[in-house]
Amino acid sequence: MFAGIALVGLGGLLAGALGGAWLLLSRQAATARRLIGTPLGEQAPAADRVWKKSYGDPLDLLLLGDSIAAGLGAERRKDTLGGRLARGLARSLRRAVRLRTAAVVGAESSALGAQIEALPDDYAPDLAVIVVGGNDVTHRVPVATSVEHPQVAIARLRERGAEVVVGTCPDLGALRPVPQPLRGLGSRMSRQLAAAQAVAAVRCGAHAVSLADVVGPFFITNPEEMFSLDRFHPSALGYKRTAKALLPSMLTALGERDEVPFGHRSPLS
Repeated sequence: MFAGIALVGLGGLLAGALGGAWLLLSRQAATARRLIGTPLGEQAPAADRVWKKSYGDPLDLLLLGDSIAAGLGAERRKDTLGGRLARGLARSLRRAVRLRTAAVVGAESSALGAQIEALPDDYAPDLAVIVVGGNDVTHRVPVATSVEHPQVAIARLRERGAEVVVGTCPDLGALRPVPQPLRGLGSRMSRQLAAAQAVAAVRCGAHAVSLADVVGPFFITNPEEMFSLDRFHPSALGYKRTAKALLPSMLTALGERDEVPFGHRSPLS
């Protein structure tokens, strides 16, 4: 479920924390790499198009972030996160949705600025969804540094007229091929980053969705169904669940819903 995560980085992260356990942790990281492999490559299916065109008057939806936002792990464009979000939003609004995916496989939070820079100057999305953070954890980026980048991105997107929804860092503890104690530390660090992302997002006027709380339990209890072939990124069902988790805040951001369920936070007034 976790975009472009470097298992070497996880091993280094925990080894740095525990010092004398370096040899054990290095072996664990190597074992996890062998178990997971890299069958998916680096390109997600291209899902950018107008979805449900027959509804007319397209709403512009932008996705930023890492390989989860890009949809790596899906075999068909309709099963990527973008495809799922666009179709779900279109059905809810009875309005076409024009999807643009600026997310990049392997991206850290620091890449958000470049993703926005690559957009046309006159591009003004109605709604932007950001999903990022797993690579920051595995590359040991300090939490304070990680959250600076989404804050800047949110401000720039709002200047373009977009409402913003942030899906916070998923729980790395769901990665079964990563052994303990490596997985436990990854879980703790990812949840710390997710909490900081949520606080920063709502302070900056964005909506925040805790993916660890809202969709994480499905990945933990049903890994065979929720993960793709690499046991690392979501499957079609995993993206379906993730999109369903994000949709309530997306509708709230667009003024189509008044209340949000557990795991969702609205901007501070």
